[in-house]
Amino acid sequence: QVQVVESGGGLVQAGGSLRLSCAASGSIVSINFMGWYRQAPGNQRELVAGITTGGSRNYADSVKGRFTISRDNAKNTVYLQMNSLKPEDTGVYYCNAGVRVNVGPLTYSYWGQGTQVTVSS
Repeated sequence: QVQVVESGGGLVQAGGSLRLSCAASGSIVSINFMGWYRQAPGNQRELVAGITTGGSRNYADSVKGRFTISRDNAKNTVYLQMNSLKPEDTGVYYCNAGVRVNVGPLTYSYWGQGTQVTVSS
């Protein structure tokens, strides 16, 4: 069993900053991909930023230059530093981890429960 837990959401004014954290725990052999997704009311869940074990990163165009994703492989933890926040960044932010739970090659996708980020104008 694998648990993924996010923290760090909240209410912030436009132009402010927040830092999200996500920790995976349980029966983990290794974690390949870790990423942050967000879902605004009425919208589909979208990828905000992702990072591989080797440190390769990708970002949604809307957050490039403002958000930074990082991870601590030893702690199975991923972070999302969000600067210059805009009202359109508002939504529920979900952490996703691609986890190997045994010595085989398969990875399984696990999601956190989500953390609310609200940016006021």
